[in-house]
Amino acid sequence: MKRILVLLTVVWAVLVSSLTSAPARADAPSVIRIGVPGVGTGNRPIIGGSNVAVVHLRGLLEEEFKADGIQIKWNFLRGAGPAVNELFANGLADFGFGLGDLPSIIGHAGGLNTRILAAGGIRQNTYLAVPADSSIKTIQDLRGKKVAIFKGTNIQLAVAKILEGSGLTEKDIRAINMDTATTKAAIITKDIDAAFGGVDLLALRDQGTARIIYDTRADPRFLRHSTLIASQDFIKKYPAITKRVVKVLVQASKWISDQEAAPTPVFQLWTKSGTPFSNYKEDFNAATSIKTRASPLIDEYVAAQYKRAISDAKRFGLIKNDFSFDAWLDTSFLKQVLKEQNLEHYWQEYDANGKPKG
Repeated sequence: MKRILVLLTVVWAVLVSSLTSAPARADAPSVIRIGVPGVGTGNRPIIGGSNVAVVHLRGLLEEEFKADGIQIKWNFLRGAGPAVNELFANGLADFGFGLGDLPSIIGHAGGLNTRILAAGGIRQNTYLAVPADSSIKTIQDLRGKKVAIFKGTNIQLAVAKILEGSGLTEKDIRAINMDTATTKAAIITKDIDAAFGGVDLLALRDQGTARIIYDTRADPRFLRHSTLIASQDFIKKYPAITKRVVKVLVQASKWISDQEAAPTPVFQLWTKSGTPFSNYKEDFNAATSIKTRASPLIDEYVAAQYKRAISDAKRFGLIKNDFSFDAWLDTSFLKQVLKEQNLEHYWQEYDANGKPKG
């Protein structure tokens, strides 16, 4: 009799567990796999500086899909954009969060069946750093020098245009392919003469080991852009889930934008990546508002930037064949989310020349 009671207790526990746990659904995945092109200081799995970073740092996707029992798997990749493309190529990523313009273009041109869904880190700046005691003062002084460039990332395309703007090409410098962490170490040890990179180079300046001799804050022609991309197979199989992912990105963008008058909470959150508060504050200067840079919109400006990037990538020999940006773009989910959240007119739209519309 006691054995029967024990068996009944076990059966009852199994039944209760099955009823209270999230049921398996045919229209939902068990896990959403996300590739992020970058890591924080010390290889920590955290980034800052964008709406994509806020989605991760505030656990917004985990909260959105908690009741569904859907796991969120983040992959922060030191190999940046090229490494995200490898995940997509091997069927190991459903979304690329904040994937830069050049790597996403290279991936799509190479046959990766992806779609751009929303902006995820636009109007990013590029900085040029040299050792603190270097005699290099201008971009023209880079001729014949050892210059670190993280190839395959959106830095590479920006650098190609920056050099061209000063009458140089990559052939005029001794370009060395280095990831972000290696680049910073090489500047400190003076194994390179200069390095192009992002906001994290400001920390070297503050430590007294480098000087910043150029940045794009006063030169918007060469800004870098990133987007949220997704596998077309995932979109087709799970359209409702895809829409919810876009919704979460929009919510992160709204939270950042709401802090525009006093963005301290945003910068403080991003410091978890290892980049100091003061560097984010400097990078997000008065020239471009934090709300503008947090916008998820693929407006005429962003579209024009990507179309130009596709053309430039082919012109610089970074891709063999160009393709239609409009065919690559899918803003249907974004439009639905903006309408449902009453945010259709919340962010300023810009025309192809970067001028405010309306």
